[in-house]
Amino acid sequence: MSFSAIELTGSKPEQYAQLLEQARALLHGERDRIANAANLSALVYHALPDLNWVGFYFFDGTELVVGPFQGLPACVRIPLDKGVCGAAARSRRTQRVEDVNAFPGHIACDSASNSELVVPLASADGGLLGVFDLDSPRLARFDADDQAGLEAIANAFLQASA
Repeated sequence: MSFSAIELTGSKPEQYAQLLEQARALLHGERDRIANAANLSALVYHALPDLNWVGFYFFDGTELVVGPFQGLPACVRIPLDKGVCGAAARSRRTQRVEDVNAFPGHIACDSASNSELVVPLASADGGLLGVFDLDSPRLARFDADDQAGLEAIANAFLQASA
């Protein structure tokens, strides 16, 4: 299958609706979690501005382990009691951090990252599968529209990979 991203247009919610449609088309018919995470990371990384890292960490029963991503090499393992990813995994709530340097316990995998949004990935029964992590070199890069849009994309990933 050949795939090329389209230019996102309109308001931010409209852009996320377009991106979600692209994500669903990309994920359609594929159930492999690694393949879907790889393609989704690439799609989001190339579609959205001001990002320096987009990827997945999967829960191995003890800690988060890096999965497919776009960006510079990343921290391989993240304990659930550390960093923004650990906070999202622990609380099962999206973490939207305007300034990661002010976040207690932040793990600086890439010193260029200044803001972060992490969406927890939980199964229907609440079991932790991992997190969908986005970093930006721009302070306060992520707002409520980004959070809603990226949570919808993470949900599409969960539905496709169930």
